[in-house]
Amino acid sequence: MTAWAQSLIRISNYEVETLQKRLAEITARRATAEMRLAVLDAEVEIERERARMDADAGMMLGAYLNGWKARKAAAEGDLTVVDAEEAGARDALTGAFEELKKFEHVAETTRLNTLLAIAKRETAAFDELGLRKRAV
Repeated sequence: MTAWAQSLIRISNYEVETLQKRLAEITARRATAEMRLAVLDAEVEIERERARMDADAGMMLGAYLNGWKARKAAAEGDLTVVDAEEAGARDALTGAFEELKKFEHVAETTRLNTLLAIAKRETAAFDELGLRKRAV
């Protein structure tokens, strides 16, 4: 394999690894956002149950639900942003893998062409040697 091909493959591998790390970070943020939504849903159920048991809590439930709706909308917005970012990161990673495979393919083709050229030269040398022996 030629030095330029090795360099391109090394650079492409680095890019793929970097994008994989970025995707892992985004996935962790997505899990955190989903957990935040689950916690908000659990909290509202607890508050509704408390409102059923306590009349004072029942009167304040409306105000709590207004605040909860705002927090839930913010959490859902964050999750939507993370979803879009994750889709972009997956697309970038797919593109980087495609580039890496192209470079690997070019390097392999170059290597095979070099071997083929060596084999042709060797065959030509043996043919010439055979012709010389035959002439003698």
